[in-house]
Amino acid sequence: SVPREAIDYAARFVGAKSGKSVTGGKSAGRNRLMLVVFGALFVLLFAGFAIAQGGIGQPSVPSGDVALVQNVPSDVGNISEAAFKGALAHQVAESETKKAPKPGSKKAEELKEAALGELLDAAWIAGEAEELSISVTPKQIETELAQIKKTNFPTPASFKEFLKTSGFSEEDVNDKVELQLLSTQIQEQIAGETSPPSNAEIAANYEETKAAQYTTKASRDVRVIINENKGEVEKALQALEADNSPANWKVVAPKYSSDPTTNKTGGLQKALTEELLASAGPLKGAIFGAATNELVGPIKFQKNYVVLEVVKLNPEKVQSLGEVRSQISTTLTQEKQQTFFAEFVSEYESKWTSRTFCASGFVTKRCANFKGSGHPEGASAACYEGAKPKKKGQKEEAALECPAAVEQIKPAIPGSVTRVKPTGEQLVQRPRPEGLAEAGAEGTTELPEGATEVPAPTGE
Repeated sequence: SVPREAIDYAARFVGAKSGKSVTGGKSAGRNRLMLVVFGALFVLLFAGFAIAQGGIGQPSVPSGDVALVQNVPSDVGNISEAAFKGALAHQVAESETKKAPKPGSKKAEELKEAALGELLDAAWIAGEAEELSISVTPKQIETELAQIKKTNFPTPASFKEFLKTSGFSEEDVNDKVELQLLSTQIQEQIAGETSPPSNAEIAANYEETKAAQYTTKASRDVRVIINENKGEVEKALQALEADNSPANWKVVAPKYSSDPTTNKTGGLQKALTEELLASAGPLKGAIFGAATNELVGPIKFQKNYVVLEVVKLNPEKVQSLGEVRSQISTTLTQEKQQTFFAEFVSEYESKWTSRTFCASGFVTKRCANFKGSGHPEGASAACYEGAKPKKKGQKEEAALECPAAVEQIKPAIPGSVTRVKPTGEQLVQRPRPEGLAEAGAEGTTELPEGATEVPAPTGE
């Protein structure tokens, strides 16, 4: 039917052109004719626009096919039932059971979806390669297959056995190798489209990560004797007071120390930092309060007694930007490529899903004509209205955990967005916790669960 708005617009248009009312007079017949013509034209234009936008109608999957993929090479766009049966046989051969599961079972549906997915992947990759002007030659396939055989099949007989058990023909294998090569080239081309990090980005990354990644904290090299028996530690101290040379430490430590990690190295432990000994209490104080070549102890630490001597002070060292520029550039390049490729994959899946149409009985989420329930994947039926008992007489199924009705957004915490981490630190947005206002009003820093900040109290 012609939309009412179109009829009203056509009537006004015709009336304005003729200078007469469209509700009477001799021109009424002509006006009605023009109205019909205009209305038909409007409908045709609307239909043409909608079809161009994909809003009306869908291509039908030809008889004998399970799916149709548009805008791909002609030899892969129509996925036949025969090709599907072959892919399903491969999936069954590679499964744990090695035999077809019962039709309609969960395992059968999983294998069915995997088989269709295998064929769709082949069509999608071929289509994407064509759009990117990527191709492979028979020589490249031959070379790659030879390398695969060399790596995975020690003898020609083992490769023939693989063909027999998997159900693959040599043509199937060549097709798989071609897809692998196309996929690799697509990834390489996409990765090559990312721009290299700028000097400013490298410098910013250095400043933000310098303390954590490129700074070696001040530390001390220490010799220690550790033993639960205080008397043994006192004997060690007496021996070292007579001679605290490295050579004598190598004699005393194996004799009196029970620590297997140091008694074979003359009690030496290198590069001990204050951060490493943050929870060591008196031991930390003794190590970082002692002068070099000074014997200290016995010190009680947990169940042990310790004698120690600081033998070397290692000052803090910071690597310069010049020393680590290449390393930072490589890291940023990889991060950019990963981000760019993730965006490409998302667009790739969306694009090719919109071009894929599946026959009845073969529709999955990868098909444009898929209609889901609108419920999050894996959600219990009891989360939604209409949940029914599994069997008559049972209580209604209970949902242990239900997902959010809408997708939760994860905004970045203010101040966490940097050049190094452009997405910032993200937390799931959630309702304002109860008691937050009270916590702020009472002036306490103890917050209810889920709160990250106490708001300033407001006046009455």
